[in-house]
Amino acid sequence: MEPMPSSRSVLSSCNRMVVLAPSGRVSASAKRKEKGVVCILGGERKDVEEGRIRRRAAFSLLLASPVLSVAFSAYAKSKSMNPYDERRLLQQNKKIQEANRAPEDFPNFIREGFEVKVVTSDNYITRDSGLMYEDIKVGTGNSPKDGQQIIFHYVGYNEAGRRIDSTYIQGSPAKIRLGNGTLVPGFEEGIRDMKPGGKRRIIIPPELGPPVGPSTFFSAKQFEVFDVELLAVQDCQRRTIAFYSDVVCS
Repeated sequence: MEPMPSSRSVLSSCNRMVVLAPSGRVSASAKRKEKGVVCILGGERKDVEEGRIRRRAAFSLLLASPVLSVAFSAYAKSKSMNPYDERRLLQQNKKIQEANRAPEDFPNFIREGFEVKVVTSDNYITRDSGLMYEDIKVGTGNSPKDGQQIIFHYVGYNEAGRRIDSTYIQGSPAKIRLGNGTLVPGFEEGIRDMKPGGKRRIIIPPELGPPVGPSTFFSAKQFEVFDVELLAVQDCQRRTIAFYSDVVCS
């Protein structure tokens, strides 16, 4: 076994390797291994330690900065996303709708993250608000006005074609007065210019859709589809009997 060199001999070996740079600092060539011992002079050790501290501080700043963290995270996600394949997503949506027994000519929704494209027939009309609708049957008579009561049937669907609500299954139509803010904004806009006896399919964008949450049928900001049948429009009047007051529609 080779004996370990004494600290004096190691120190003398390191001293022989000192090479002064023109600036008076120890050059990088002064660092080398001598008999299994790394010789780093005092000045160079200080530079190395300062470099390590600077690198650690910069890395800590990167982790602590939310702006930089979000930027790098978003960059990584965008790099890992698959290219937008419209045909593949369309076929996938159709298969899901078939499994949910969606009605015929149901609109298709091509969703890739926050990007959504609605695929419908040419019979649909798109308004400036983003609401889309198709008249399946045009009714007769006058359209409802604020204060009047409308009686209607409806069936609600989500983007996947799954039925989420239906007055037909409940066994009785809905009765609501227009103009008092009780209807979903997109639903009220879509039914306002219908006529009694008419049937319409309404596609409501998230901006005009219902509130979301555990107390509702809707769990995410998605498009909603409603098949609506307007049965009747009634005039309403307020009546007062002694201390009792209510609204009667007929």
